[in-house]
Amino acid sequence: MSRFVIQGGRKISGTHRVSGNKNAALPMIAASLLTSEPVTLCNVPDIADVAAMLDAAKSFGAKVTRDLKAGTVTITTPKVKTAKIDAVLAAKIRTSFLFAGPLLARVGRASLPPPGGDQIGHRRLDTHFAGFRSLGAKTVAGRKTLRFKGELKGARILLDEASVTATENILMASVLARGRTVIFNAACEPHIVDLATMLNAMGAKISGAGTNRIEVDGVEVLHGCEATVGCDYIEAGSYIVAAAVTGGELTLTGIDPAPFEILEGAFARFGVTWTIDAKERTLRYVPKKRLKMKYDLGDAIPSVADGTWPAFPSDLMSVLIVLATQTRGTCLFFEKMFESRLYFVDHLRQMGAKIVQCDPHRVVVTGPSQLYGGTVTSPDIRAGVALVIAALVAKGESTILGAETVDRGYVSVETELSAIGAGIIRK
Repeated sequence: MSRFVIQGGRKISGTHRVSGNKNAALPMIAASLLTSEPVTLCNVPDIADVAAMLDAAKSFGAKVTRDLKAGTVTITTPKVKTAKIDAVLAAKIRTSFLFAGPLLARVGRASLPPPGGDQIGHRRLDTHFAGFRSLGAKTVAGRKTLRFKGELKGARILLDEASVTATENILMASVLARGRTVIFNAACEPHIVDLATMLNAMGAKISGAGTNRIEVDGVEVLHGCEATVGCDYIEAGSYIVAAAVTGGELTLTGIDPAPFEILEGAFARFGVTWTIDAKERTLRYVPKKRLKMKYDLGDAIPSVADGTWPAFPSDLMSVLIVLATQTRGTCLFFEKMFESRLYFVDHLRQMGAKIVQCDPHRVVVTGPSQLYGGTVTSPDIRAGVALVIAALVAKGESTILGAETVDRGYVSVETELSAIGAGIIRK
């Protein structure tokens, strides 16, 4: 197990190129199994979750060629050798379950153990099962093995929740199904659009991606393509917070402007604003004044709540809580999606943050607080990077145990942060 050792009190300033979106890259890797021809993905982030997903693809018979410097991956699966995934591989990453849809569509069956991933609360699979059954698959949910089998036919499907991974799985299963599929209450996240764009480039007929109603006309066969992974706006938001709490200036390159329209309102509550050059695909953050909370009408304490897109994304709640610890004023955070995500605030309190945890879903943060270095453990990807940011602004030295959790979602954090002023090393 490795750890980050961080010397706090240094400004994060400079230029950072934003990586490809992990939440887009992983389903796009799974979708490559839908064709026997080569699929080339560009702007693929060099993170642990991508490596695990590629290992899983290889276990099904995929041949993988990766150029880390160029950020490209070419995946060719001339024949699916097995419809089963190894339990050890599945335990590494929750999105291993995204192979269910492509396997069902291509070979008519799939057998997977329950997926692993971050322990941030209950993450149900019922919506996947219901969608596959609507398409005509028979499903068996054992304690150790989840099985799917059948010839798929188009259907009208109303998702009981706007689940991102369920939308992706059902979308991938339906592209080769006979007839038309209509998915209601579909997730609308940018990575759904990336996946649909890739599938259309492979010959699929999908319309409505990015809205809550997606239509798919099944085709007989898909071909190879080249597709690009969109920018990781979660990583971008994390780096903006790192600059904001340390008093630095930051330029982000390689961004897609659209997702930041969703983020700007929540960030502006804390006095964090930016300018975007859409043509150059850059974002510029320059602190205009001290961080100060913008209260609601009547000086009411504001709240930040997450939800399905286009609500504020859950994956940025942890870092925004760190931002609140350095902002003058009080804010309520309402984490609606995962009941265990906010437990990491115990570590922030240990570092000196003024936080009251009301229940598993709500915390009240009052700032600014002087944070102090200490030894804490990263419980999941997003909490891990939030603790790294807290350590950057803390007085003294901090040690973040479990650096591997951060590696699952962020590219070479210690290298990238060091390049823009951080005192951080990995041991």
